[in-house]
Amino acid sequence: MSSPGDPQTHSDRTTSLSLLARIRASDESAWERFVHIYTPLVAMWCRKYALQPTDVADITQEVFSGVSRGIENFRKEKAGDSFRGWLWTIASRRIKDHYRRLNRQSPGAGGTDAHLALQSIPDQLEEDSDELLAVADSPVHRTLELIQIEFEDRTWKAFWSVAVDGRDPADVAEALDMSRMAVYKAKSRVLQRLRSELEGLVELTDE
Repeated sequence: MSSPGDPQTHSDRTTSLSLLARIRASDESAWERFVHIYTPLVAMWCRKYALQPTDVADITQEVFSGVSRGIENFRKEKAGDSFRGWLWTIASRRIKDHYRRLNRQSPGAGGTDAHLALQSIPDQLEEDSDELLAVADSPVHRTLELIQIEFEDRTWKAFWSVAVDGRDPADVAEALDMSRMAVYKAKSRVLQRLRSELEGLVELTDE
């Protein structure tokens, strides 16, 4: 069985479309790729609100079921709208439903704990850094792991050294026996591919 990152899961046609477009076109491999990329983020949100491992797994599955049913309706209609915010809306509702059930089942001290947990879950997504390039298991980082196979080793090292590790392009150029312009081009090529994959899901800058 191939993994979401194996070359045979791609074609020239599908990689010309964003992951979001491929999901909406009912591309099964794209959906598997999406779940692979976003599962750690959803699981992190669940753990943040003290869910047990079995509950994390169940709620994560419920969240992706909700995404599958509603992805056609996702739109950025006003400033500040984001896919991550939309995904959080689904996840937070599932987490709140979990604690409401606990609250009903345990009217004593357990119910009080569930009530307090319920009150701590915000309706709007709190800003954090889980989509930075250098943060392992962020959606961006997971996507980078999948597209790495599409680039030559030196191109990838140049991109990673500058964009992720934050090294000076001149130092990277010297270390890799490249011109500084070639290093900038390597960074640009990978970021362009990353943007094309995550268009509509993540907003990326050139920094």
